[in-house]
Amino acid sequence: MSGKSLRVIVPVVALVALAGAGLLLAIALAGSKDTSAVVEARSGESFPVVPLMDKQGAVSVEVLPLNLGGPGETLDFRVAMNTHSVELDMNLVEQAALSTDTGLTISPIGWDAPSGGHHVTGTLSFPASLDGVAVMDGVTKLTLTLRDIDVPERVFVWTLKPAG
Repeated sequence: MSGKSLRVIVPVVALVALAGAGLLLAIALAGSKDTSAVVEARSGESFPVVPLMDKQGAVSVEVLPLNLGGPGETLDFRVAMNTHSVELDMNLVEQAALSTDTGLTISPIGWDAPSGGHHVTGTLSFPASLDGVAVMDGVTKLTLTLRDIDVPERVFVWTLKPAG
């Protein structure tokens, strides 16, 4: 191969390699999200339990409703956060909100979890009633928003269909 051919081939190969690396980086940074579900209850269930996952950024977050169909004083969600690079020392009481398609937006009243580390699982609790009215009355869509867990916002949506 002549020197002239090499001067053309080397930059073209480098450009193709750089473009491929950029594409792989963009795919990795985009992460994956499985943050909404339409869930239908089986006979005898009020609302089913379906975990949702968000893998944006360097932290994966899985949220599982624990007692939507039969809440006591609280509506509880198990939140599991896992990473290999971010310190998970946040207080989700300050970073979460629960909203309903009936117009309610509720702040959490508790985050029962260890502070810190790279693998944190805890229970995020919201009041089950506001001003004497059950939060879940008439709800068909429930949205949990978590802010500033390595990305600006993570949104988990359950579309609830009671057994019919």
